[in-house]
Amino acid sequence: MKILKNIFKYVLLFQLGGCAYYYIEVLLRGWSHWSMYLLAGLCYVFCSVQNKIPWWDQKLYKQLLRCTAFVVAGEFITGCMVNLWLGWGIWDYSSRHFQLLGQICLPMALFFGFLCLIGLWLDKKIRYYAFGERW
Repeated sequence: MKILKNIFKYVLLFQLGGCAYYYIEVLLRGWSHWSMYLLAGLCYVFCSVQNKIPWWDQKLYKQLLRCTAFVVAGEFITGCMVNLWLGWGIWDYSSRHFQLLGQICLPMALFFGFLCLIGLWLDKKIRYYAFGERW
């Protein structure tokens, strides 16, 4: 039963992370892409899992750095695949300062860091209210 509860929990977290980012992007940019839904879901599950690993130092700034690094790396890898390799042209940061191959840039990395901060807080609330977990 515990395995099913964990599967349900992480499927729910994946869905919440994917939907939340998808709609944030629609609100801010006017549209999004299904690949961003998948990436955001994966990133939110990562943030949730690392938020619970007991042997890692649980200081918020370290959690935030790990999550932000994971998200930015995921954005870069996904961008290289969908934009450079497949040529879908979903986003292009090449006109922004402090960018790498047009797939990531410092302003977006800071924005993702802010979203990770909200995500870490929200994860604790979801775990507490939906699954009865303490932090």
